[in-house]
Amino acid sequence: MKRKLLILAPYPLGEAPSQRFRFEHFLPTLDSERIEWSFQSFYSVKGWKNLYLEGQQLKKIIAIASGYLRRFLILFNVTKYDYVLIHRELTPLGPPVFEWLIAKVLRKKIIFDFDDAIWMNDGHDSGLLWKLKWRSKIASTCKWSWNVTAGNDFLADFAKNYCQQVVFFPTVVNTSIHQMETRQPNPGTTQLPTIGWTGSHSTLFYLDSLLPVLQKLEQEIDFAFLVIANKNPELPLKNFRFIKWKRETEVDDLRKMDIGVMPLEDNEWSKGKCGFKLIQYLSIGVPAVASPIGVNPQIIRDGETGYLSNTPEEWGAYLKKLLADEVLRIQMGKKGMDLIEKEYSVNSQTEKFLSLFQ
Repeated sequence: MKRKLLILAPYPLGEAPSQRFRFEHFLPTLDSERIEWSFQSFYSVKGWKNLYLEGQQLKKIIAIASGYLRRFLILFNVTKYDYVLIHRELTPLGPPVFEWLIAKVLRKKIIFDFDDAIWMNDGHDSGLLWKLKWRSKIASTCKWSWNVTAGNDFLADFAKNYCQQVVFFPTVVNTSIHQMETRQPNPGTTQLPTIGWTGSHSTLFYLDSLLPVLQKLEQEIDFAFLVIANKNPELPLKNFRFIKWKRETEVDDLRKMDIGVMPLEDNEWSKGKCGFKLIQYLSIGVPAVASPIGVNPQIIRDGETGYLSNTPEEWGAYLKKLLADEVLRIQMGKKGMDLIEKEYSVNSQTEKFLSLFQ
């Protein structure tokens, strides 16, 4: 007998990393396991694109209003599903009315998935926006859920205050795509080694603390610094490069790096980060240097797959060491690829994902 699953997420399929690397990877497997699934996003494809237009306030209002209408209409179909998977939240503003209706009135089994500390302010929301987002709804959704999947232990500990069935579920990559041919030392190359960072415009501020380190380091050793994002930060570095993020070329663009970096601020919000940058770097054989915050020490095995840095001096020393030693980079890269395949790949997590529906 087929089981039926309704997936409700903020963004259209294939558009947002949090969805692509948390559950979209597994959709073909659901088909093969006789789990019939349907998907609805809050934003339509057109509405999602309108959100990033300069100005165009009317189009943005229409995109949000349309999302609420879509959520209302889907309520009339929820009864035919066995499970409802909610990723992050059903609506961007207001109380969890739809979550309550699905759990308490329609009495459906909710699987709630989240990968950030979205119950707290990240420091960039104004007081009014914070109130409108109604972040207390995250705790309520956890309480009403049959099962919660969280992207790291910090998030899982929060969810356990409200739900008995909480599963740590890492963000994963498909290692048949995120991979690199084994690198070999090439002492004759004249190409500069490249330190790289990837992320969205909303996280570019994490590079602020690293910039003085990079500026000092470039006085001692030649290297390029690559940023892959949807906005150019135009960093004042001698050999700065920017590549606009594109889904079609994201893996090939990552392969242009020799060393990845993930600086974080030491605060509660950062503890909720799931280390996806590091997972991407290591999956293609790129060692990384990262702040020892949140889940990062679980992914960066210090001295094996990269280095954990507490101070500007440590950041500079470890980056310099990796820039100067291609063989070390290759050795660490191999260990990183092995770790990702074992613990952060689609292959390693498929059975755990399927167990959510048993």
